[in-house]
Amino acid sequence: MARPFRFGVNLMSPAPAGEWRAKCRRAEELGYDVILAPDHLGMPAPFPALVAAAEATERPRLGTFVLNAGFWNPALLAREVATTDALTDGRLELGLGTGYVQAEHETAGLPWGSPGERVDHLRRTVEELERLLGSEEQQPQPVQKRVPLLIGANGDRMLRLTAEHADIAAFTGARARDGGVLEPLAAEELDERVALYRKLAAGRAEPAELNLLIQIVIVTDDPGAAIQPWLSRIPHLTEQQVLELPIVLVGTLDDIVEQVRAQRDRFGFSYLTVLEPNMEVFAPVVARLRET
Repeated sequence: MARPFRFGVNLMSPAPAGEWRAKCRRAEELGYDVILAPDHLGMPAPFPALVAAAEATERPRLGTFVLNAGFWNPALLAREVATTDALTDGRLELGLGTGYVQAEHETAGLPWGSPGERVDHLRRTVEELERLLGSEEQQPQPVQKRVPLLIGANGDRMLRLTAEHADIAAFTGARARDGGVLEPLAAEELDERVALYRKLAAGRAEPAELNLLIQIVIVTDDPGAAIQPWLSRIPHLTEQQVLELPIVLVGTLDDIVEQVRAQRDRFGFSYLTVLEPNMEVFAPVVARLRET
């Protein structure tokens, strides 16, 4: 049986307290299940942003999407996680990744390292967090017995780590290139990544929830015209290839609803995240799929 859908929105734009709380309330009104905060320089600091979101809302879960592990010391991160979980009444979901923007590390005066070193650091962070947050000696204590862990992954080693530790496996639908540029994966490539994850996760006692970050949402009767402004950003793909990307949802409302259902059937993605600029336009899709 397919998992019920969940929908999250990643709020990226800094805002004063009143405006921040208003858009969190709006996300709740629109039916989003999870309010998320990223971890990039120039965007809101994730943990205080989520505490403010909790004060403004009642129902949504609250998550980091995703923390850049290279910014964090595991012991200090455990304190942040436990405190935030307590202040949000146990609504926290912790998302972690390696980070993919070298310039942010350089600005912060933090080492960047090789891809392998970044995965090693993330593994140490995950394992140390599990040890600390699972210890009765840890102070402060989180409210939840286990704060759900989401890991954003694409490479082989990251998928193995995700299969071993994550409650939510988040597929980026893209690969990072030099300079922090993301190159989208075609559906066939994503098939292969999900198949590898499933193979690595075959021994799990409980299957993880599968997540996909959607980059483009446009409700339109003319998909070809609507996608034109994006083609220059992905010059190696044709118009039709862009429209067929799993991270792109362009078409009529009925078309997009069917695309989302088809992706759940094909890949297993039951938890979809959209970016803040797409919060309103994706809301009718959320409403249509709420009970399925």
